[in-house]
Order: sequence, then C-alpha cells, then structure tokens
Amino acid sequence: MTGLRIAGLDVARDRCPVLHGIGAEVAGGGWLAVIGPNGAGKSTLLKAVAGLLPYRGDVTVDGVRLRDLPARELARTIAYTPQNPVVPPQMTVREYVLLGRTPHLGYLAVPGRTDRAVADAVIDRLDLGALAARDVARLSGGERQRVVLARALAQQAPVLMLDEPTTALDLGHQQQVLELVDRLRRDDGLTVITTLHDLGVAAQYAERMLLLVNGRAAASGTAAEVLTRDTIAEHYHAHVEVVVGRDGRPQVHLVRPGAGADATGSGGGAAAHRENDGERPAQGGDAGRTEHGDRPGRGDRAGRAHPSPAGGPAAPARQQRPHGPNTAARTGEATP
Repeated sequence: MTGLRIAGLDVARDRCPVLHGIGAEVAGGGWLAVIGPNGAGKSTLLKAVAGLLPYRGDVTVDGVRLRDLPARELARTIAYTPQNPVVPPQMTVREYVLLGRTPHLGYLAVPGRTDRAVADAVIDRLDLGALAARDVARLSGGERQRVVLARALAQQAPVLMLDEPTTALDLGHQQQVLELVDRLRRDDGLTVITTLHDLGVAAQYAERMLLLVNGRAAASGTAAEVLTRDTIAEHYHAHVEVVVGRDGRPQVHLVRPGAGADATGSGGGAAAHRENDGERPAQGGDAGRTEHGDRPGRGDRAGRAHPSPAGGPAAPARQQRPHGPNTAARTGEATP
C-alpha cells in the first residue's frame, strides 16, 4: 500500500499566496477528504500534489519526493481528475478511457490487448458500456464525469485524487461511483484523496478529513473530530445539527435558523440522546431524511417496528410526516 505525506506546502497563484504551510498525511489504502468553504484552496491543493502547480514544501509517496519523479513515473503514481475536465472532440468513450493507459506505454507504442482489457473492465464497472462508442463531447455532464473517472482508474496508479467526483452526477451514480472507489480502496489498497462539498458524503466515506479555510488548515482528524457543530458554524457560518449514526459516523443536517432550540443550543440534553440513536429533532420527524444519511447495507429505521420500552409487543412503525414549512432540510453540505 502506498501512503502520501504533505509537509509545509505553500502555493501562490499570480504572485498571490493561496495555500500556507499545509500539512496532511494519508496512510496507504486510506481515504482523505479535503473539505472547506468555497475559495478555501481545496482544488489548488490537489493540483499542486498532482504536479500541475509549482509549490514550496514537500509531497512524498512512500518517502519518495514527487517533484523528483519524471512526468511518466509521476503519472504512474498519481491519477488525478479535475473538477471541470476538458475532453477532446471527436473521441469515443472507449478511446478516451484508453488514454489512461498512456503512462504504461512505450514511446510511439499503441495500446495492446492488456490495455484494452483494463479499459473495458473499468467501463463495465462504471456502467458505461452503452456509451462506449459515443462521442465524449456529446455526453451529458454526469456521463462525462464518469468517463473522466474511468480514465483515471485505467491508469491503475496507487494514489487516486478526485476533485469533486460527484459533481453533476445523479444520486444513484453518486453512490455507485463512491462505492466503487471505496471498494478499490479496500480490496486493492488504493489511496484516495478527494475534495467534497457534501459534508454528509465526506463523513460516510472518508477515514480522515482536512478542513481548509482561507488557505490554511483549520482542523484535521477523523470525521467525528472535524465535523462538530461549533466548527461548522464558525467556518461555514451555517446552522446545522450533527448527529451520530448507527455506524458511529457523524451525519450533518442543515437546520433553518429559528426552526428549534437545538439549532443554537449546546448539544446537551435531548440532543445528546439523538446522537446516541441517530434520530433528528422531533419537529422534522423523518421527513427530509438525506439520501446520504446511510450507506448501502447500513439499514434504514423507516418502516421498522419499534420495541416496547417494557419489553412488550412491538409498537407499529412510525409514520413519516408530510413535508411542511417547518420541516428542516437535510443536506450533506452546510451553506450560509
């Protein structure tokens, strides 16, 4: 497994400092989510690590400084997908995914049987078979995003960096892509670094988080350590509720100002009980449960019978309340 370490990283763009002394580390086979408000420097950090921007400081993979690697060797080490990829015109999906094999080819060489088999396997995994012969430039934004990810996976680099990988994807394909990346991480030891705006999604998948604010590291650690109500309120200027799911990971829900006392409370009392069982405030019921609240296989409380406190017959399942003006929206990202 390949681990990555960032130490004292400074980046300036157009002579203006953008990142200041950033340090982070992700173990081999780990997942680091870089989060933060708009303009915090998340995308700049990934571009610098990928060798696309000059920087001061050190970025090492298994102790080897990336700036010392030739371009071809760097591409074999790190696969990077930008937030807004530019795709060439008049190129099919299969041809574009095959570009990911370029670092493994000799000069003037063409993709061979093994390269095509790798590309086809990735296309199948990302449900792109029906699009394989289509022109990439004519695809929808969500389809194009999956194709760009497929090209990165075809590189078979031990470190995968994704800048907002779920942008423009519908809910089902968001989950499909993130589950695929997580499976590759667990099965193949892939080291993953992503930027994500959706804090709920980041908490569900990432093992560690780095919070950037104004180009500086404001917090780092596990999701539970970084995603606290006070931290989010301070840096995102948002009213949120943070509850602990049954898997022990935090779930972040947007709360409209004035919707309830818990929006500004200290988190004790009844709120502490909700953190134990993963339930949200009574005023919202289960209406508006975020789609990202639970990953596949983690179960759903909806529709289950609840045991009687005295051990008697199970009470009927709680009915979902209709949406109303006081129903608090639940999202993965807290926006001011």
